[in-house]
Amino acid sequence: MRKFLGVALAAIIAAGATTAAQAADKLALLLSTLNNPFFVTLKDGAATKAKELGYDLVVLDSQNDPAKELANVEDVLNQNVKLLMINPTDSDAVKTSVEAANKKKVPVITLDRSANGGEVVSHIASDNVAGGGMAAQLVIKALSGKGVVAELQGIPGASAARDRGKGFDEAIAKTPEIKIVAQQTANFDRTQGLNVMENILQAHPDIQAVFAQNDEMALGAVKAIAAANKSIFVVGFDATDDALAAVKAGSMYGTIAQQPAMIGSLGVETADKVIKGQSVPKYTPVPLKAIGG
Repeated sequence: MRKFLGVALAAIIAAGATTAAQAADKLALLLSTLNNPFFVTLKDGAATKAKELGYDLVVLDSQNDPAKELANVEDVLNQNVKLLMINPTDSDAVKTSVEAANKKKVPVITLDRSANGGEVVSHIASDNVAGGGMAAQLVIKALSGKGVVAELQGIPGASAARDRGKGFDEAIAKTPEIKIVAQQTANFDRTQGLNVMENILQAHPDIQAVFAQNDEMALGAVKAIAAANKSIFVVGFDATDDALAAVKAGSMYGTIAQQPAMIGSLGVETADKVIKGQSVPKYTPVPLKAIGG
């Protein structure tokens, strides 16, 4: 009987140790910024899935600074994380961070924005080129195929900005009676979107529609347009809560809905498979939807 109890106790202790070890497994999530509702929602989706699967999720904010991003990577690599999920500040600059993880043999998954270098096991994002094309269709519809357009661009070097711009520009180019007369960077930021839009309105008072490569810039543009007492169609990208409210109120014409919570959740699901030695796709597309119009 004592022998049986001893074996049972040992088994319980071993099971407890195994559970504790599993609970201690860490995943890292590095976000380009948490000063944007889109990435806060992405983080929440990842956190919910990590809790469900029993992982400890370490989340760090790179504050749109590649140097801060690299410092964050070095920090989490010293915490013995099992896998690094990263939403790059810049697709080129992040190469150094990815390579740092590669040297430590820590697998890397990119979310929303890709990395132009280093070894990435999987990339999870919307098809931003297609999304840019969908935004163009909203603009074309708003203008009935004829008019003058401005474009507010995101962070130079970010794959999302490049791809959304590519999709939009290519679609507009197929509609010869619509002209893009201004393209300026506002770095995915609401305040910069307002300031840049003010400058565009002064230089091009005949603007009839605006495509902003994210909703934060779009909402800034809306404020500048209202202050100038103009009526201009504004299309954004991301379908954040503020943007959806603006579309409903009529101050924005439309937005392209991503699913940031799904991107975060799929990131953790994919991380779990990688850690368990299962195969994962190199790219997982997340569906988009046009709202408004």
